[in-house]
Amino acid sequence: MIDLRSDTLTKPTLAMHAAMMDAQVGDDMFGEDPTVAALEHKAAEIFGMEAALYCASGTMTNQIAIRLHTTLQDEVICHKYSHIYMYESGGIMSNSGVSVRLLEGERGMITAKDVRAAIQPDDIHSPVSRLVSLENTMNKGGGSCYDFDEILAIKKVCEEKGLGFHLDGARLFNALIATGQNALDYGKAFDTISICLSKGLGAPVGSLLLGSAAHIKRAKRVRKVMGGAWRQAGYIAAAGLYALENHVERLIEDHKAAKTIADVLKGLSYVDEIYPCETNILIFRIGDKYTNEIFLAKLKEHGVLAFGFGPQLIRFVTHYDFTNDQLNDLLVTLKKL
Repeated sequence: MIDLRSDTLTKPTLAMHAAMMDAQVGDDMFGEDPTVAALEHKAAEIFGMEAALYCASGTMTNQIAIRLHTTLQDEVICHKYSHIYMYESGGIMSNSGVSVRLLEGERGMITAKDVRAAIQPDDIHSPVSRLVSLENTMNKGGGSCYDFDEILAIKKVCEEKGLGFHLDGARLFNALIATGQNALDYGKAFDTISICLSKGLGAPVGSLLLGSAAHIKRAKRVRKVMGGAWRQAGYIAAAGLYALENHVERLIEDHKAAKTIADVLKGLSYVDEIYPCETNILIFRIGDKYTNEIFLAKLKEHGVLAFGFGPQLIRFVTHYDFTNDQLNDLLVTLKKL
């Protein structure tokens, strides 16, 4: 099957698997796993941040960050399509007991003007605006990338108003490769950053939370209460370390594949709209000829798996297990439908 449902579906390469098997390990709860420590140090170094914490998932790193920045009766400001709101099982409320201020914005992105207007007044009837969270790339926006000047403008508002600034960077490396932006600049702009190792980078499991030494010290306590403590986690941390050292630059190949598919879709009668394709996520709207269910079923008949992303919306996500031969076969299939 050609599986384009998500970039989480990749399997470890032979070289990554070898790195996992050769990993030096210890008990991470005692701070004695050298491979976990190396992974955390590497990630923090890339972004110029003081420390990092290895966790099981991006949901966990995001939810820990929200706990770090907020307390009861506070509020998180984010886009209405943010992963932290839509796809983390109500964790903002369940884990931190805080409310959410949902903003509109083109392709899932918000502006400094939006944030400033959303900040609650100092009134006992309102929750306290405490944290702004961005997502880059933006999944529901079709892998859209923030302009860094806008990020800095939002950062300025946060500094003026005393708000924390968090980035859900599950696919941040895709944004960096697509835009040429600098990881060190991101480390200066955000208080905390979550990065995922198991999407485009291809590790089998894990995400990292980056921040100050004080934030990460407290984050370890929050991770513990969430059941996220590790023991000999170096075996899987080795895959993440290998991914950071070997799989970042190759993301451009995933972007090229997605753009190639988009170019073909533009000429097909059953496609009404294609979201701008910046990275490895491609979202397109199909016309009345098919429903989502029928279109996905027809793709499956031809050996292609995809994902319905809303009424008449289909999502493809390219990744390193998606080969050039599979790309050619997919293009033939799309032209047949």
